[in-house]
Amino acid sequence: MSARIYQIPKNAMQSGRARTSTWMLDYEPAEAKKPDPLTGWAGSGDTREQVKLGFPTEAAARAYAERYGIAYHVVATPPRALKIQAYADNFR
Repeated sequence: MSARIYQIPKNAMQSGRARTSTWMLDYEPAEAKKPDPLTGWAGSGDTREQVKLGFPTEAAARAYAERYGIAYHVVATPPRALKIQAYADNFR
């Protein structure tokens, strides 16, 4: 059982940064998804894929994984690139 720890990125469709300081722990899928013969929906018997745990800090997420013996890897947060421009730049 392995998991990945990452920080929630900012939604590209919104300007706000709500919940972007939250760290998440997701389990890696244990088996591949396959289509259901009756409905055609993709699914698997792995129920851990539905579990997503939120933590206030990266250290808290690491401590949880180590306490319960979960192998994990941390996905680094990409740096934010700010594009600073003035309103007057729209008219040049």
